[in-house]
Formats: sequence, C-alpha cells, structure tokens
Amino acid sequence: MSDPDTSNLDPLRRFSDRVEDYVRYRPSYPAEVVRFLEAKTGLSAKSVVADVGAGTGIFTRILLDTGATVFAVEPNDAMRGAAEAEFGRRPNFKSTKGSAEATGLADRSVTLITCAQAFHWFDPQAAGREFRRILEQEGWCVLIWNTALVGGSEFAIGYERIKGKFGTDFQRIRHDTIEKSGRFDAFFGAGRWGKQAFENAQTLDYPGLKGRLLSSSYAPKAGQPRHEAMIADLRGLYDRCQKDGCVRMDYTTEVFFGRLT
Repeated sequence: MSDPDTSNLDPLRRFSDRVEDYVRYRPSYPAEVVRFLEAKTGLSAKSVVADVGAGTGIFTRILLDTGATVFAVEPNDAMRGAAEAEFGRRPNFKSTKGSAEATGLADRSVTLITCAQAFHWFDPQAAGREFRRILEQEGWCVLIWNTALVGGSEFAIGYERIKGKFGTDFQRIRHDTIEKSGRFDAFFGAGRWGKQAFENAQTLDYPGLKGRLLSSSYAPKAGQPRHEAMIADLRGLYDRCQKDGCVRMDYTTEVFFGRLT
C-alpha cells in the first residue's frame, strides 16, 4: 500500500513540511570528514564550494566553519529559508535558489562540489553536465551520506524494520541501491571514484527519536495512512531498547569522491 499523498514523492516539495524536524533531529557529520576533505581535495579557507542540495544547511555549517566561501544551492524554499535564517549574517555564506541540474552559478566558479544526503534526488546525467560546467577543471566532487547501521543491536534491527514496513519509497531512495546500480561509475567514470567511511552516532530521547523518523521524507506524517501504526511500533521499540531514557543510533558516514573531467 502506498501513501496517497503524491506530493511526498516530489523531491522539490517533499521536505517542505519537515523542516523543523530536519533542523532539530537530523545528525551532523563527524569532524574526520573535514580533515579528510582538507587532505584529499585541498578544502581550505581559500576554497569556493558549491554545496548542492544543501537543504537546511547541516553540511553547509561544517564547510562555513573552515572559512571557505560556500554557495548553498537548494531548490526547496522552506529548507533554503531555514539555512538563510541560520547563516545569513555569515559573510562566506551565499544562498542560491537552484538545483543540481541548474545551479545558477557561473562557469568554472567553484573549486569543490559537495552533496550531502542529496545525490539520490538528482538526475545524474544532467547534474554531471552542470557540475562540470561550474567546477574548475578536474575539480573534486564529493557525495556524502549518513547511513544508519542495520544490524548489531535490537534497536538497529527494529528501526530498519520500521523504515522498510512503513516508508513510502524507502527502498527506492537508498543510496546503497544507487551504488550497486552502477550510477557512481556512470557519474564519475568507471574506476574514477573512491570511497571512505567514518563512524557517527546520535543519542536520542523519545521525542528526538520520533522527530528523527519524521524528518525522513518516506515516513508517513500525522493524518496519513499508517502513521499511527508506525508511531506505535516506534514507541514499542524505544521502550524495549532505551537505557537511561535514550537510545543510540549508529551510522556510517560514507564519502564518495572523484574528479570530474
């Protein structure tokens, strides 16, 4: 049974009613990612970065803290507005209404492109053409995901089951499905990309766990079919697994990187 609210399937609109949960409950990224990008791609205060699909600016913040000039490219007005409210006074923050396929940035204007938790929404062929247009010659492109661990604990197994049982299109947007499909080879070129992984985690009380789930685009919202059943399953999982009022959600932060030529 699929969710009848088809706006949930539109990548330009599906997060519009989830911005508050997204800002409060989505995980950030480990400091090791920045150190890796500094060593691998030359990220520094002199860099000009296009953070494409920037959303509310979770990864944008990390880039800004390096001193780099960051163009936060985001098509969703509500998400972009949240980033502007948070970072609008920072001189190295540049908000841009645009998409991966049409960023609105000038030719050869950036030294690095990052896409955190976003590439699975892109048209890879059109995005590849656009990225090569705005990126300096043989510049780096980096695709990043926080991927919740699916095994190793009762909580991890149960949370994955809830996503699979109630998610409207959870399997379609999994990035590991993208990796297996060969889309990274098609995007970067066969054998022209690498992968690095880092440990990451969140400690969540019940409101945080509920908000984390509802920040996901595939989770039915209140008033939609299966929402109440999903929340009941989540509450049961939390009650079984909580320790001192919290559960720990473990992630692997996966970084896919390559030069675009």
